[in-house]
Amino acid sequence: MRPNFTKSAALATVLVGSIALGGCATKGFVRSQIATVNERIDGIDGRVRTVEGTSGQALAQAQAASGQAQQNAQRIDQINGRVDGLDQKMQAQKRRPRG
Repeated sequence: MRPNFTKSAALATVLVGSIALGGCATKGFVRSQIATVNERIDGIDGRVRTVEGTSGQALAQAQAASGQAQQNAQRIDQINGRVDGLDQKMQAQKRRPRG
């Protein structure tokens, strides 16, 4: 029975040692891991802010271009009306016999 007791004692010692040594992380270890993650988050946050600024500028430019396009379309409609009126006058003059 002596060999089984030694194996059991050795196994128990290994189990107790692994539980005691590996059970909890120290505050310093946790802080260093969190600091690394926080650095990465700060970098990503900076890039997101840059993208938000760029997209905001692009949106403002697109809205301005849309407004300008609407104004241009209104002007074209006005000019088309004038051209149609002139075209009708010219067609009427061609139909009238000269003097």
